[in-house]
Amino acid sequence: MRRTSARYKSAGVAVAAATAMLLSATAATSSGAAENTEGAATAAAGPVGFGAATTGGAGGTTVTVSSTSAFVAAVQSSAPTIVRVSGTISLSSMTKVASNKTIVGVGTAGRITGYGLNISNVSNVIVQNLTFTGSRDDAINVQYSSNVWIDHNDISGASDGALDIKRASDRITVSWNRTHDQDKNMLLGHDDGNGAEDIGKLRVTYVHNWFDGTNQRNPRVRFGNPVHVLNNYFSDIGSYGVASTENAGVLVEGNYFENTDDPYHRGEGDSGDGSLVARNNHFVNSGSGEAGGSVAGIPYSYSADSASSVKSIVTAGAGVGRI
Repeated sequence: MRRTSARYKSAGVAVAAATAMLLSATAATSSGAAENTEGAATAAAGPVGFGAATTGGAGGTTVTVSSTSAFVAAVQSSAPTIVRVSGTISLSSMTKVASNKTIVGVGTAGRITGYGLNISNVSNVIVQNLTFTGSRDDAINVQYSSNVWIDHNDISGASDGALDIKRASDRITVSWNRTHDQDKNMLLGHDDGNGAEDIGKLRVTYVHNWFDGTNQRNPRVRFGNPVHVLNNYFSDIGSYGVASTENAGVLVEGNYFENTDDPYHRGEGDSGDGSLVARNNHFVNSGSGEAGGSVAGIPYSYSADSASSVKSIVTAGAGVGRI
């Protein structure tokens, strides 16, 4: 089936809290002075799914940054680093992130604007508890990278994609994010002609995210198999929810679709059909979706929430300040 993206809607705010653990007992400020981190930024216990091995900057130095120059220096350091972001960081271009980094906002104060983060040709990166707004490109771009965890962020207003994952990237978890005021949301696999790089890669778990009025690409998948879309809340989706294309295999499981005419389908635009298996989803004022084909088995253990409870679980836990 071929679809063409059309409508665009936005709605809602996230509320309440989710469990957490303290990142570090001591830190260094962006000026280099030591500080006690009582009440500092926290991180969720760990990712589930394909990105489960990701540890980020654990075991390395912890720094707190509040200026763009200090932020760039910290995220591009060659050493394992936990980078605590306090305040608004205004970027003038897509900013490269080095391997073995945790970038985590302090409370609800950590913000990235202007441009976004480029996670390219690296491994072991965590991006957590940050508000991304108004990027002139993607909010987060991941390419040629593995063991990445994108968690508990609020993303809106990127002129291109909220989160694009492409070019042979692999073993990634995208969890507890709220995306809103966004047309192109989450692309997985950038081009129909890139199968030579992407087949056998692009394995991603999307779990407990709130796709809040996002228009399309929630996600749009090429080649990745399996891709696991688990326990997400789709509300007021404009054009479509999930699209499986170009021989991808997507398991759409235990999600809550509300006010979503086209929850999921196979094929998109000029892209050929992928396979899509739909299991135990919940629909409120929504279409029934289009499934077909077979998907590779999910290679990790997990426990799925009941789809009917996903709305309350996700709206209580997704976004910044919830860890």
